[in-house]
Amino acid sequence: MISGRKATKRQISLINKRRFLIPVSFLLLSFVLMILPLEGFVTSVKTLLSYVFIPQVRLAHGTVKYAEGVHQTVRELLDAHEENHRLKQQIEMSRLLTTQAETVFKENERLTAALNLQPVTPWKGVWAKVAYREPSQWNTVIIDKGTADGVEERSAVLSVEQGQEGLAGIVVEATENTAKVLLVRDEDFSAAVTLEQGQEEGLLVGGGSQAVQIKYLPLVAQIAKGDRVFTSSTSSIFPAGILVGNVRSVRNDASFPTAQTVEVDPLVRSSAVKEVFVIYRQQEQTGYVESV
Repeated sequence: MISGRKATKRQISLINKRRFLIPVSFLLLSFVLMILPLEGFVTSVKTLLSYVFIPQVRLAHGTVKYAEGVHQTVRELLDAHEENHRLKQQIEMSRLLTTQAETVFKENERLTAALNLQPVTPWKGVWAKVAYREPSQWNTVIIDKGTADGVEERSAVLSVEQGQEGLAGIVVEATENTAKVLLVRDEDFSAAVTLEQGQEEGLLVGGGSQAVQIKYLPLVAQIAKGDRVFTSSTSSIFPAGILVGNVRSVRNDASFPTAQTVEVDPLVRSSAVKEVFVIYRQQEQTGYVESV
């Protein structure tokens, strides 16, 4: 009986010593780690012990990870909401433009019928990119669409400059998958045009390195700097109403004393043509015959 009591006391003593030694050992280890330099292996051991023995560290680590996930999710939701709002605005703007276009077309139809004019149909065509520019002929480009896409010789070519569509040139050669476009500035280019003010018409000709000009305008024609120039309805190639450019200057034509010559700044610059819209050929009308 006595020996049993002694064994129990011995076990209690060992348990008490262990309870005492564990905290003391942990304190000594912590002290040693604190005085060692904060680099390499020591830093890793400190982090591991803190994570194992301090529950608050584990909780804080989990909270930080959760917060990071929440932040990312919130950011994605905000971006999606902003994108959705932007798309809704674009849809509304498209609806407004569609309504406006329908109104304009109806008004044009009414005026065309009242004045007994030939109706104007919407332009149909194909977009193409400039694939090659000939170094020796800077005012000529090769596009990546051809007869397989509906592109034909004598097709009118438009391009976008400063957010506005303007006359770029004309197709002079077409293969199955490519076509050559003669730009407005080329000296072999010409087109029947009309001025914004009045009903005067003239022949626009490219000048190569020189200015683009409109010839054969009567002296009585009222022309001012900045007037816009459009393709004429009497053109045999180009649909009417395509913006060509603006009047730069006006002078008397030395070769025709009774006519004026107008210098024009084309809207579409030859060096800036990267993408074009080729209008499918329309039924030719009588009028000026442009040379190409």
